[in-house]
Amino acid sequence: MSAQPDLSKLSVGQFAERFRGEVIPLSNTFSYFCATVPLSEEDLKEYLQEPIGSLPPAISSVLPRVSLMLVPYLESGGGDFVCTEKPPENRLSWASQLRLDKEEVLLFALKGQEVAEYHYRLYHLLARFMGDLWSSETRDRYSALLREELTAHIHGEVDEESWRLKQELLRRQSSIRKETKMFRDYARQSFIDTLTLYLHGICCDIDVETGPRQLPSRYLRKRLNLLNEMYPPPEGYAVFPDQAG
Repeated sequence: MSAQPDLSKLSVGQFAERFRGEVIPLSNTFSYFCATVPLSEEDLKEYLQEPIGSLPPAISSVLPRVSLMLVPYLESGGGDFVCTEKPPENRLSWASQLRLDKEEVLLFALKGQEVAEYHYRLYHLLARFMGDLWSSETRDRYSALLREELTAHIHGEVDEESWRLKQELLRRQSSIRKETKMFRDYARQSFIDTLTLYLHGICCDIDVETGPRQLPSRYLRKRLNLLNEMYPPPEGYAVFPDQAG
């Protein structure tokens, strides 16, 4: 007889396999499973219905099937694990991702994580999918906007990873007109980071942190306007307060 697995700590793969048959459909694309306390109606709305319901149709229609698994804690180190007890701070993780067959499984630790942080991490993972799925037209339009910024020597970016790749591009490539792997990597990451902000802004009222690395507001607005054209929000949602009606 095989030993029963210790449910207090399972690898994310073991956990996803064990509970994949218990996911609850949210839409044609999304399902969920909650391994923490049962979700109240308010929790269900805040963690699942609102962030999924606010996705632009042009995005939700092209995403793969996604299962969202809400767990108490995630631990990193030699792989990712689902835990019922809080791991040490240096091994504490907030999100994990794996693929089962043709389905993407996204796991999020809820204990100790603010809802706004969870929304950010959810949208960042979905934006990463779109970084692999964006059409050639979308890529060309967004890249053209980036080249305008680079030609005008506009400082800053939306998040740390795109900031790092932008600095590397500026240090190592003299002509930003060249279509190089370095530029494509930067453009993709910039798109992911900006799309994360855009999706988060549709769902929630958020404040963009100001700082020496932040893209100036007028250029950020141009990026968000472009995303708004390519991925219009669903009816009843808006990314800018002056568009709400």
